[in-house]
Amino acid sequence: MARSFKSMFSFFSESWAELKKVRWPNRKELTNYTLIVIGTILFVAVYFWVLDIGISAVIEAII
Repeated sequence: MARSFKSMFSFFSESWAELKKVRWPNRKELTNYTLIVIGTILFVAVYFWVLDIGISAVIEAII
C-alpha cells in the first residue's frame, strides 16, 4: 500500500514538473486560437448543412 501512495505522489510530482515546462498562450494568442476554432466549426457546419440540403434535394427529385 505504501508503494501505491509513493507512485501516486511521484506521478503528481512529475506531472507538475511537466506542467512547468509548458508555454501557455497569452491573451492575444488565446483569442486568435479561439476565433480560428470557432470559424472552422462554423465553416464545417455550413458546409455540411449545404451538403445536406443538396442531397435532400436530389433524393426528393428521385422520389
